[in-house]
Amino acid sequence: MKVLIAEDDITSRTMLQAVLKKWSYEVVATADGDEAWTSMQKENAPQLLILDWMMLGMDGPALCRKLRGQERTGALYIILLTSKNERQDVVAGLETGADDYITKPYDKDEMRARVNVGSRMLELQTRLREKEKLQGVLEMAGTVCHELNQPLQAVSGWSELLLMDLVHSDPNYATLKKIIEGVDRIGDLTRKIMRISRYKTKGYMDNKSRIIDIDQSSALN
Repeated sequence: MKVLIAEDDITSRTMLQAVLKKWSYEVVATADGDEAWTSMQKENAPQLLILDWMMLGMDGPALCRKLRGQERTGALYIILLTSKNERQDVVAGLETGADDYITKPYDKDEMRARVNVGSRMLELQTRLREKEKLQGVLEMAGTVCHELNQPLQAVSGWSELLLMDLVHSDPNYATLKKIIEGVDRIGDLTRKIMRISRYKTKGYMDNKSRIIDIDQSSALN
């Protein structure tokens, strides 16, 4: 997971960057709140942030408020680093939108534990968002499949009736058989889509992207 640091003290920033990299996090290090804000406007910006409370320019709480006021597609988990340990200061920091805080000087084990909590929270939120997104897509797909059933039945029924009046040697016979087979395949596909109960994907376009594997995801299999 990618972590953004906003810390104006170069020694503190370098040390924190070093320990996070040691814990296998990818780090984006910024020297103040303004630089951090700029970094957060880029594509694939970090979702886990560690912000120093006191910084030149935009401080940690101000940056926190600004980020929370921005429409974003992904979740954020923000940890404030602060030397303030009075209850009212902690409450004020959390009310700006921070998820957690760590007092300076921090213990490395505590820092690691809190960062890991943030990482797990983001992973859970991402999975939940994906599940909700999938549910919405499946509900829409189910509606489309339901609406398709009636015209499909009409095409299939009329094709069967026309087929009854034709001999096998008639060129239209083979055409109608293909139409019926195609309708049957579409009907089988719509039934599978309406019975999707799990999330399985497969590669698409030479594995450049992934799509839902309908056969593996459907309860009919």
